[in-house]
Amino acid sequence: MPATIIPSSPSPMPSPSGATGTRLSSGRRAIVILTTIEGLIFLIMFICIFLICKRRTRHQDMEQEKEYGELQGRPRRFTFQQLKVATEDFKEKLGEGGFGTVFKGHFGKDIVAVKRLDQTGQGKREFLAEVQTIGGIHHINLVGLNGFCAEKSHRLLVWIYYRQGSNTLPLDWRTRCKIVTHIAKGLCYLHEECAKRIAHLDVKPQNILLDDNFNAKLSDFGLCKLIDRDTSQVVTRIRGTPGYLAPEWLTSQITEKADIYSFGVMVMEIIRGRKNLDTSRSEESVHLITLLEEKVKNGQLVDLIDEHNNDMKVHQQDAVQMMKLAMWCLQIDSKRRPQMSDVIKVLEGTTNMKTNIDSNFVATSQTIFCIAGDVDSSSPQMASDISAPR
Repeated sequence: MPATIIPSSPSPMPSPSGATGTRLSSGRRAIVILTTIEGLIFLIMFICIFLICKRRTRHQDMEQEKEYGELQGRPRRFTFQQLKVATEDFKEKLGEGGFGTVFKGHFGKDIVAVKRLDQTGQGKREFLAEVQTIGGIHHINLVGLNGFCAEKSHRLLVWIYYRQGSNTLPLDWRTRCKIVTHIAKGLCYLHEECAKRIAHLDVKPQNILLDDNFNAKLSDFGLCKLIDRDTSQVVTRIRGTPGYLAPEWLTSQITEKADIYSFGVMVMEIIRGRKNLDTSRSEESVHLITLLEEKVKNGQLVDLIDEHNNDMKVHQQDAVQMMKLAMWCLQIDSKRRPQMSDVIKVLEGTTNMKTNIDSNFVATSQTIFCIAGDVDSSSPQMASDISAPR
């Protein structure tokens, strides 16, 4: 009988979803496990960095609080929210200057000026210097600090805002003399009566506040520099406003005499009723101080008296004497300039003015006396020109 061949069961062939599928699942599990581990490592690193940054920030805040807590004069500390409410979310802008923008605000019956500092401008050191400088000085012709805010990245200064008068007529001679004398007294206090000499370094009409009676106060100490009494001068980077910079800024070796040069420029502006740099005028008249050099050499100083006010013409001889005082302050050699106490004595008529005055007032370098592109056009000097902080 023939043998019956019974076919054996064939071995199962691996299916696509067989062992290969098992290997893929294991790979996926491995990837998931690795991803999870990497995620945990990343999360742990993130938490560590966060805690380190938070600790560092807390430490910096503590150091900042310690620094601000040790300020002389202890001006009032405001929160950022308080100043935001007082200014109606910084609604009314008064002007700009010294690393920040100034806004009008209200605290009860007081009208205040709030200076909000630019984050990219004034650093903590400069801010501390300004707070400490204003907080430690008290003079009738200097703006006093009412308070400040130092909250994280927010840095603001608050001072009482003296409203400008509603009179928009050109200032008469008596009022101009009053303003000049008040600024001289404020600078004299900074230079000669403080424990350290304080150079303001941004003396200009825009930094003069006037009340309704035209009492003047010097404001904005954002660029000031403290100089030890036993130090003849300091070296510092250029700071200030084109048109008011003293020639010694070419060397960056500065004393408080830089303020006296700026004061001389400002006096000439007040007498003439125009800005020192005015690009709207003819080429030979753009720079008032250069024009002064020409007029004094030709004996034509009366030509520089403000022609928009008859009262100035009536007092033209007094105005000429005031210009000569400005010329004394404008000496290129800072050692030849007077101290502010001498300026006050001349203004009050208790001493005579120096007669040996050099008639050159402008440094030849265009680096210092470059003409800014945004200089406003000339106009008769009004009360509003030297009243609001900027």
